[in-house]
Amino acid sequence: MGDSDGVLFKGFLDGSYDCVDRVVLRAYFQLGQRAPGFRMWWRCWQGSDEGLNNTRLMRVAGRFARRVKGWAKGAGVPVVYSKTGDRNEDLARAYIPDDPGYEGVFVVIVRRAPGNVWDVEHTADGRIRRIKRKVPRPWVNHYAFHIMDRDWGHVIIRFCPHPPFSALVILNGHEWVAKEAERRRLAFRKQDNCFTELSNARDLGLVADALSSPESSVGRLVQAPERWIYSAVLCFALDVADQERTAFRYHYSLFQAEYSRNLLFTSGQKMDRVFSALIDRVRGPLDLRTVKTLFGRRQRPRRHKGQPRAPVVELSLETPEYDLTILRIRFGRLTLKIYTKGERVLRIEAMAHNARDLGCRLGASYFPEAVEALRRMVDRFIEVLDCLDTTFVDAGLLDRLPRPGRLGAVRVGGIDINRPRARAVMQALLALSPNPAGFTSSELATKVARLLNDERYSPSRAAYDLRKFRSKGLAAKIPRSRRYCADPAALRAMAAILLLRDKVVHPLLAAASTPRRPHTPRTVSALDQRYAAVHHEMRSLFSTVGIAA
Repeated sequence: MGDSDGVLFKGFLDGSYDCVDRVVLRAYFQLGQRAPGFRMWWRCWQGSDEGLNNTRLMRVAGRFARRVKGWAKGAGVPVVYSKTGDRNEDLARAYIPDDPGYEGVFVVIVRRAPGNVWDVEHTADGRIRRIKRKVPRPWVNHYAFHIMDRDWGHVIIRFCPHPPFSALVILNGHEWVAKEAERRRLAFRKQDNCFTELSNARDLGLVADALSSPESSVGRLVQAPERWIYSAVLCFALDVADQERTAFRYHYSLFQAEYSRNLLFTSGQKMDRVFSALIDRVRGPLDLRTVKTLFGRRQRPRRHKGQPRAPVVELSLETPEYDLTILRIRFGRLTLKIYTKGERVLRIEAMAHNARDLGCRLGASYFPEAVEALRRMVDRFIEVLDCLDTTFVDAGLLDRLPRPGRLGAVRVGGIDINRPRARAVMQALLALSPNPAGFTSSELATKVARLLNDERYSPSRAAYDLRKFRSKGLAAKIPRSRRYCADPAALRAMAAILLLRDKVVHPLLAAASTPRRPHTPRTVSALDQRYAAVHHEMRSLFSTVGIAA
């Protein structure tokens, strides 16, 4: 657990653990990714390329479908055709075997999706003129083999039956940790994709860390697809003998990944109160227009202090009935989320919908680099939440802001927080701060233009404003890049300035300068009572210094 989350939720936690969640690998035959290599492999498989045409390629896919249906009928494995709007996870859940020791394919789900299909063009005399990918990619049937694995639990291999037989392998880190915890006889309770009760959070955290360690993560990551993809999936398209004769072997690269930090609170009710208050304080600075809440039961269970707890090994797939509040921030194909999970678990999650945006190498052997990038995203997100939740501004900064400054040898102007443009830049810097890769002047210009509702605000103006903020230490340039960031001290200062002006000074001045309305008895909150007391003191202060109307 990082330092930031310990400060942010200090005194409320019963334990925590970090875990790799959903991992999606691309499985591809390297020789078949380009036309010359694909043609060479086809000759090795068929003996020559005389029969290499679009019709023959379609027949290969058709033969695969017939073989799968024939095998499934004999083995008693259902083949389900997915319809538009169906979720494959929901369809597969109904067919999960009751036997905990079951291993193998338990359902095959067929769904149409775009696929990489080769297009073979011929000359008038029948010779191959060109082999290229079909653009746009045609919609073809993909076969999702849902498999129960002894180490990874529920594994999904989504296979495209068109040569060169590309596939996606979907793994779940929580399933692997649960299997490993069972072997080590660690007591826990698991609900859906989350551990809700732990007898030893430290030992389970060590198990979860082993999945992302550089020493052993790569071998564990590819062992499940290597165990099943040739014998249970590819064999219907390419016989085992043909696989060996043509040296057909898959390579793996990272396509999608998720990493989560799970905080176990001592009480679900306390978690609701703390999380709701945090959302109220940070959704404004982060410019979050919507926060999604899925409603369920009204009250969460609560474990009283001193009450014994004896978690058991339990794997359940029931949908939680408690309210699920999701705070989500998107940066292109990267997503940061914080949401409640289960009875009393708060999860901070980083998701890479396309691992290319992580800026690391994609081969399976470099998986620890991707995990480290996701971990930095989670740490940065928690750090930003902590800065926005506990703001602080140095009194000297308020005096320095309006004064001209210097950035290197260049003299730049000051920052007038009474101008809407300066405040919009501050708010944009806060909203873009959770991105661990920083932001560009163009991204800042887009955000400020939306806040000001002014399309004339261009990247050049954003660059000019950035120079002023950099001269005051409120923004910094990331070395060897054209991206910028804000350190924790700057985030706390900007959040405090906006909070003081918009939530304290402005409403107090407005209330103090308006005539008092006749008092009507009503139930007021504690916050309203504090505002009323401050209003009374402000009016007295204005009267004393001689500025009250």
